[in-house]
Amino acid sequence: MASNTFLYKYLNNASPTGFEASGQQIWLDYIRPFVDSYFTDNYGTAVGVINPEAEYKVVIEAHADEISWFVNYIKDDGYIYVRRNGGSDHMIAPSMRVNIHTDGGIVPGVFGWPAIHVRKEGKEDAPTLDNIFIDVGARSKAEVEEMGIHVGCVITFKDELTELNGKFYSGRALDNRIGGYMIAEVARKIKESGAQFPFGLYIVNAVQEEIGLRGAQMIAAKIKPNVAIITDVCHDTTAPLYNKVTSGDQTAGKGPVLTYGASVHKKLLELIIATAQKSEIPFQRSAASRVTGTDTDAFAYSNEGVPSALISLPLKYMHTTVETASKDDIEQVINLMFEFLKDFDPSFDFRYIS
Repeated sequence: MASNTFLYKYLNNASPTGFEASGQQIWLDYIRPFVDSYFTDNYGTAVGVINPEAEYKVVIEAHADEISWFVNYIKDDGYIYVRRNGGSDHMIAPSMRVNIHTDGGIVPGVFGWPAIHVRKEGKEDAPTLDNIFIDVGARSKAEVEEMGIHVGCVITFKDELTELNGKFYSGRALDNRIGGYMIAEVARKIKESGAQFPFGLYIVNAVQEEIGLRGAQMIAAKIKPNVAIITDVCHDTTAPLYNKVTSGDQTAGKGPVLTYGASVHKKLLELIIATAQKSEIPFQRSAASRVTGTDTDAFAYSNEGVPSALISLPLKYMHTTVETASKDDIEQVINLMFEFLKDFDPSFDFRYIS
């Protein structure tokens, strides 16, 4: 099935923040048959458009980038020290295999760690940015540099998408290339169903979310949409060590999560809820303090204020190499966006006070 092939190809491809081009090309190649036109911006955000001549503009959006590392320092003995590119987790780094992306191609490496035999029980050092290091099999800085590695090379974990129990996908970068997959599948459903909309639909795969919603800020200014629906991930809080009192109660497998918050336009959220109820799509609720921390905030506060809402996919183990999401939830997010677009009337008045 073409969509499944796309899913694995797209999720397994590395698209670190600031270096998303290869993933964006995969995404565009898949979505082009389903849209009327497309464009990209200077930093790599990709947009497919249905009804590009329409004055009223609706956005559905995900972000394309994944967390990663940068080469920060190469020691004389050949060991490499790193700094974050986004919210990379130092705690999971030891013993992980990595790909170092150089101008000459990928160089494999590993995050090394002292063996258990030589660590003192009760006095073990925890992984920190100061002590995690990468070994590429070199014994000197010169040898590392001969491999094409230099300060600024980007590093990604070497892990691929797999399935658990036939019900879940697990791998790195579901945050949030699974969102890119879902909005692409909305475009496919529109094309295959023959649905017609009285507005222009902009399917946006934005870059650089992980470092501050930067791609969304840029593309919102370019498109100037009337409405924006963002999809991203949120925490499944059912796994051990999560605190529902502080993080809420969201479960992978129980449907999309709809967020309440200042940047989420209440009238738009109510329309989405009405669609979910009418279409018998299960959903969950969450609350955001101050900001959602997603591209919703960038779109909502762009231009003169854009009514925006967030449809989230519950995700286990965020920012690890085993991010895990429910297949059923993925389908329900796709269905909810598709059904909302079919229901939406662009004459709707979003003003709170008129």
